[in-house]
Amino acid sequence: MDRIHEHSEELRAAARHFGRRRFLTATGAAAALAFATQLPAAGAAAAAQLDGRRLSEYPFTLGVASGDPLPGSVVLWTRLAPRPFEPDGGLPANRVTVYWELARDERFTRPVRHGTVTAHPEFRHTVHVEVDHLDAGRGFFYRFRVGAWTSPVGRTRTAPAPGAHNTALTLAAVSCQAYHDGYFTAYRHLAAEDVDVVFHLGDYLYEYAVNATGGARAYTDRVLPALFDRETLSLEDYRLRYALYKSDPDLRAAHAAHPFVVTWDDHETENNYAGDTPENGVPPEEFLLRRAAAYRAYWEHQPLRAPQRPVGPDMRLYRRLRFGRLAQFDILDTRQYRSDQAYGDGWRVPGPESENPARTMTGATQERWLLDGWRSSGARWNVLPQQVVLSQRRDRATADFKLSMDSWDGYPAARQRILAGARAAGVENLMVLTGDVHVGHAFDIKADFRDPSSRTLGTEIVATSIASGRDGADRLSNHDQLMGANPHLKFFNGRRGYVKVALGTESARADFRTVPYVTRPGAPVTTAASFVTQVGDQGLTPA
Repeated sequence: MDRIHEHSEELRAAARHFGRRRFLTATGAAAALAFATQLPAAGAAAAAQLDGRRLSEYPFTLGVASGDPLPGSVVLWTRLAPRPFEPDGGLPANRVTVYWELARDERFTRPVRHGTVTAHPEFRHTVHVEVDHLDAGRGFFYRFRVGAWTSPVGRTRTAPAPGAHNTALTLAAVSCQAYHDGYFTAYRHLAAEDVDVVFHLGDYLYEYAVNATGGARAYTDRVLPALFDRETLSLEDYRLRYALYKSDPDLRAAHAAHPFVVTWDDHETENNYAGDTPENGVPPEEFLLRRAAAYRAYWEHQPLRAPQRPVGPDMRLYRRLRFGRLAQFDILDTRQYRSDQAYGDGWRVPGPESENPARTMTGATQERWLLDGWRSSGARWNVLPQQVVLSQRRDRATADFKLSMDSWDGYPAARQRILAGARAAGVENLMVLTGDVHVGHAFDIKADFRDPSSRTLGTEIVATSIASGRDGADRLSNHDQLMGANPHLKFFNGRRGYVKVALGTESARADFRTVPYVTRPGAPVTTAASFVTQVGDQGLTPA
């Protein structure tokens, strides 16, 4: 992935002009991003208004979405893009007024809220509506209108009220949706599931080139334009890539059916980056310009609130959501603040470099935020949606085993601090939700992974990919080796799909839902395995 196309010259020029020290200040970062992407600077005259009645083409091609439910609020999202595969989305550089509606029924005969929001060309005509003063724990329907055009109807819901004695919550966890590896069929099935919220655990898109046939999507007659056949580097590249992914009808259906809570991993920016250290050997200041572009496009295209809006290369994505007394969700960001991977990344024999106690996965500020949040949590379940595998994964049972330096195995001191913090806070029912590895895993989280008889501190549920890795297999070639080397690993499946988790007051159940293929459309969905863990007695048993 050393190819740097013509857009990188723009990034190099901006990096040379601003320099790293100035770039790392908030104002310098914003100025550098404006310089690199030709966005208007602060104080510039606002774009002219475009009358929505003049739109001659359907603008809601990328669907609708909602997310980050609070007890009295939810975020609604859409983007106006009559021609989504064009750099400007098929719209001029004008502001457009968008009308939104929220109702209790799908026909909108019982309206709840309505209003208008401006779609700005500077944000490629994406809109984020934070609807407040709603009833807690209720379902709603929403839609948008511009001129004569009406969007698809979306369904969303608010979180239960603080202190509510709610007894059940069903969530789904998804990750890793490489467009070029196959169809998003699992999303079509997820759209039909009865879940309260979906957690996307990273790799919403991939930065790699997508050829004219869409890679493995050989069953489509759609020919993609050449602008997708290059790695994403510039802001326009990332915006176009989101347009490509959101053009998928199954992904749009899942977004319309359920509120999403999103966090990123690496591919939304670049494979295996760590903090300001890129995978490739480009200067950090140049990479930070790329990171700024990736973060901006991510915020633009996800149902995120105003506090998550990035400033240059910085974006606070970690945040906390509470669902009554039943569950607290602490959503982590394990990319933006981490130390560089030890021993050059990959699977390596652990040693002094990886075991250095100064190494961090989350950064000190986020780590303190997490531990403080656990200390003040009164929830029955403390759930940690995050990106990379937390539990130990030895690649073999012999003494010369290797570990993944990109996962928490490459940051064991940071993992130990997190688990010690959970114990000190009295967290009894800990569940970690993970993506990244394109397989389904179920782990018991041990106090000492070297000792299978040590206390089980919680459970880790790893959601397989939506498409990444293509069809996969129920039993991969390293199945027996990995299971034998890790007694705390209870399940290993290599198909595509998602996980559905039902939290209750006495137990939780995880269903691993898989499809047999993604390289052609229309796959059915089955439950590959189900596990249960009991409140106050952590550890996974087959359901």
